[in-house]
Amino acid sequence: PVARRVLGDGHDITLKLRRAYAMALYRADGATLDDIREAVTTLEETARTAQRVLGGAHPTAAGIEKALRNARDVLRAQEILQPRTFSRG
Repeated sequence: PVARRVLGDGHDITLKLRRAYAMALYRADGATLDDIREAVTTLEETARTAQRVLGGAHPTAAGIEKALRNARDVLRAQEILQPRTFSRG
């Protein structure tokens, strides 16, 4: 939050910090589905900002896109292993 406030959403350092935060969430031992979903959401938002501000060819934007693909892969795998259960009410 401090980097976003001081540097702005589109600053390279802010984008890298948000990517690092999201990667820590989905790579953590014991990450929950909610953690992984938060990581994906964070990376989706960050990817949009990076594309708009830096362009798709920028190394930071490309790294965020790669992290997003990886996070989505982890999410899919965890959803298969831990399918949702629905209660009948």
